[in-house]
Amino acid sequence: MSISEAKEVVAARAGHQSSHWRRMIPAFLAGLDAALILLAFAAAYWTRYSLKLGPHIQDQVSAGQYLPLVALLLLVLMCVMTLKGAYSTSLSRESVDEITVIVSSATISIAAIVVTTTMLHRYEYSRGVIIYLWLLIILLMSVGRVVFRGVQAAFYRRGKGIRRLLVVGASDTGKMIMQSVMSRPDLGYQLAGFVDGHVGRTVRDFGRFRALGTLREIPGLLDAGDVDEIIIALPASAHEEITPILGMCERYGVGLKLVPDLFEMSLGRVHLDDIAGIPLLDVKDRPLRQLERSLKRGIDLVLASALLLVSLPIGAMIAALISMESGRPVLLRQERVGVGGRRFRCYKFRTMRHDALTLKSVLDDHNEADGPLFKMRNDPRCTPVGRALRRWSLDEIPQLWNVVKGDMSLVGPRPPLPDEVAHYDARQRRRLDVKPGMTGIWQVSGRSDLGFDEMVLMDLYYVDNWSIALDIKITIQTVKAVLARRGAY
Repeated sequence: MSISEAKEVVAARAGHQSSHWRRMIPAFLAGLDAALILLAFAAAYWTRYSLKLGPHIQDQVSAGQYLPLVALLLLVLMCVMTLKGAYSTSLSRESVDEITVIVSSATISIAAIVVTTTMLHRYEYSRGVIIYLWLLIILLMSVGRVVFRGVQAAFYRRGKGIRRLLVVGASDTGKMIMQSVMSRPDLGYQLAGFVDGHVGRTVRDFGRFRALGTLREIPGLLDAGDVDEIIIALPASAHEEITPILGMCERYGVGLKLVPDLFEMSLGRVHLDDIAGIPLLDVKDRPLRQLERSLKRGIDLVLASALLLVSLPIGAMIAALISMESGRPVLLRQERVGVGGRRFRCYKFRTMRHDALTLKSVLDDHNEADGPLFKMRNDPRCTPVGRALRRWSLDEIPQLWNVVKGDMSLVGPRPPLPDEVAHYDARQRRRLDVKPGMTGIWQVSGRSDLGFDEMVLMDLYYVDNWSIALDIKITIQTVKAVLARRGAY
């Protein structure tokens, strides 16, 4: 056997083992949930009849009498969980989403059981046991899911079960997919790179992402065993190019996912309507209408005011540390560009020396960012206190005042400098359609590790797909990003 043939065998075995291991995950999760439901019942029964928590017990019902109830609950709850996609292999599934599914499924199932027992006149079951069972199912299954995902992520970090992913298509859609994969190591994918859908065109790297050529290079990549799964992000008009890829993936046993061409229309602006049963796509004219802007502004005002009051002691301590280390001023008042191109004063705690602007021209050759940005991982202009503040994002506390004033929002695109905006093209200026935010998709996806083009692409996605649910999700992920301190410098 030649070296190349041996390489193909090893790659094929690794890919097969990875696929087999991933296919077992839904079955394992279903088994884990079933075991936890039974454990929840045992704990609920023990809490009510052994610990005697609740009203006085007159006649104790034996555990055996509860078996039909538990069996019915197990069947109903597992069916509801399955219908809600709890055991699917969805790439977008996160712990918060899974816990939401668990809470809703447990509530629906317990309610169905209560209604069923009432209709059958089975009143001997303790209401206390039912309530404890409901609470314990939510608690145990949520903890079980979080622990499982933590163990799964640990395996992925050690390189076990990792699948090498190739993205076909260098459009904004393909780039968003690559960014999402890179920001979610818990998905278990290693990005091999991307290929362009236009044969004969020069392809360049996109930030952190490697350009591996065009569609012509796909057979070679598959033949070398460098790819375990492919995501095709090409327009529907490219069906002639897509068909041969389908055949190659089937021949090499490589997984394949297709991005629907509808994504290019921005899903946040598309609603399904119909006339006489004929489906229609209703495309909204603006990402944020007046009512939505008012709702977002109200949430910003209430939360920012509360956070500003709570953070006053911390802010006073930070101001004292900055003053003792390098004197005044403790605040940096920097001109930024807000919604509609309007300029405003953005407030931050000063993290650099007083001569930072003078030194910037000397350090231009050491810039680690692309586009109009300037970033250095070990910027010599930062003070020791300033470096610590940046690491924990505490330098941004004064921006809460910008939110209260209405210049910024809690969640939104990164507030750009006037020099950056001066280099924007028409597409990039769409970032200014909404207020800049203290945090955003760029904050939870790598922060300073992101390139300028990646940051712009994420901000445009936010502009087109804004919702209250998206803001809540970004806020939760921001807490995790700040604690992890990834990309903070």
